[in-house]
Amino acid sequence: MSSGSSNKEFGSKTLYLRLLAHVRPYWKQFSIGILFIVILALTEPLIPMLLKPLLDGTFVDKDPSYLFWSPIVLILLFLVRGSSNLISQSAFAWVSGKLVLDLRRLMFDRLLVLPTTYFDTHVTGNIVSLITFNVTQVTSAATKVLMVLVRDSVTVLGLLAYMLYLNWKLSLLVFLLLPVIVVVVNVLAKRLRRLSRELQSNMGELTHVLEETVKGHKLVKVFGAESQEQARFWDTANWVRRLNFKQKVADAVSMPVVEGIAATMIALLIYVGTGQTGQEPLTVGEFVSFLAALGLLFPPIKRLTGINQPLQRGIAAAETIFGLLDEAPELDEGSVALGRVSGKLAFRNVNFTYPLGEERALKDVSFDISPGETVALVGPSGSGKTTIAALIPRFYEAEEGAILVDDQDIEEVTRRSLRDNISYVGQESILFNDTVAANIAYGMDRLPEGSELRRVAEAAHALEFIERLPDGFDTMVGEDGVRLSGGQKQRIAIARALLKDAPILILDEATSSLDTASERHVQEALKNLTENRSTIVIAHRLSTVEHADCILVLKQGRIIEQGTHADLVDQGGEYSKLYKNQFSNESE
Repeated sequence: MSSGSSNKEFGSKTLYLRLLAHVRPYWKQFSIGILFIVILALTEPLIPMLLKPLLDGTFVDKDPSYLFWSPIVLILLFLVRGSSNLISQSAFAWVSGKLVLDLRRLMFDRLLVLPTTYFDTHVTGNIVSLITFNVTQVTSAATKVLMVLVRDSVTVLGLLAYMLYLNWKLSLLVFLLLPVIVVVVNVLAKRLRRLSRELQSNMGELTHVLEETVKGHKLVKVFGAESQEQARFWDTANWVRRLNFKQKVADAVSMPVVEGIAATMIALLIYVGTGQTGQEPLTVGEFVSFLAALGLLFPPIKRLTGINQPLQRGIAAAETIFGLLDEAPELDEGSVALGRVSGKLAFRNVNFTYPLGEERALKDVSFDISPGETVALVGPSGSGKTTIAALIPRFYEAEEGAILVDDQDIEEVTRRSLRDNISYVGQESILFNDTVAANIAYGMDRLPEGSELRRVAEAAHALEFIERLPDGFDTMVGEDGVRLSGGQKQRIAIARALLKDAPILILDEATSSLDTASERHVQEALKNLTENRSTIVIAHRLSTVEHADCILVLKQGRIIEQGTHADLVDQGGEYSKLYKNQFSNESE
């Protein structure tokens, strides 16, 4: 039991030190904040210290020098306190903002280099929540907690030292009751951290539910699933509420304990300080000064006990943040940097199984693509078509066999140089909430000249509709290209691929979701795009691949037939059956 506890404490300490390491670049501003917070803390014991001579020297002894100087000293003292508080708060706020910015940048940079398998196994809403919500929780642990810890620890030590100096017997009574507070803090710490971890996880799930509902709002309406989504949202939101409530209750428990101890101490002070125990009573100045010191002692003790919630919340958040930062990026052991390739592509006895898959997605797959050749992949869903396309740019790594580009094993090639030679147009073209021009030139260091944009847009059969847009190439397309039709988005994606001018092209059912008119435009654009490029076409509609140089028919991860359209139809095999069934259905 103790071993597990020590391991957890060590883990918390390691996480906290690692978090503070991200504050190190701003040590100057952080040091300024610490310096002025210490100055602020040191002024706290001066308040009761001034009360003793003020009361005894003015109201009892009637000393005129005390009457003159005491108000001036008090004003100066509070001026120092106010300016110290302002400077320290500003310094810590600046460091806190920089810490959030740095962590978000590191997390986003890590996301960009994570393998595809990470995104296959993590919910998008949780990833978004991690960067937007969790990262803000660590700032309290890294700055606010430290600020409270330094300021209030110095304040408590200063006040206790003054109380010892003023009356050590009364101070010992205070010391005897302080350990009770420490016990309460330790008991609550573990519960607060567990609740914080669960709350952050549920906030990620809530973000995920919201994101899915917003993206699928049309589907929700058409299928009348409003009540289903309401129930799903309510269940998740209610868990967040419950965990928030439990966290607040656990945090609030410490306050009545501290206040109860404070009431006990004040009662003892009145009893002993007024001479009820037979000892000499305190002077008015000593009594009021000790009482003021005791009163000033409890707010910082309350704050010190209250730092558990932000501290444990921050540590729990730090666990998730550093968990993401510690994820292994895509391995790139290749040392060969490809120039522009001819487009020759070959699969040699390739086998592949998805990380969470039970059966192989590809089994002993071999084929060749000559430069400038178009090869179509056809077959039922789950036959391995998309897997082949995903292995070429190394989104996944083949278990066995080899994939060659210009006779070079792609595992020996740097990912960047390999992907520089590949363009991709999918079934649903991804557009970013930017201008048409920016979406066409996506990934380029700068926007190309207007003539170059017009050239590729015209070749993609997109120029005609782009010119009709309110601002032409400068028109914002909206989130995921919502202001454009499906066919228009596809033609923007084709223009993007034309501008990249890569020798290898992957078309993943690029026309399957389009109407007849849009498909005609896109097909014309694809003719321009595939010219003089090695093209892999994943097709569900067989009529779109009749003119391919070679058709590969896949079933359960194997290539069962290959040849031209005419040859495969004549053979009367699997392709012939698929083609005749489709032709019959389309005729009907």
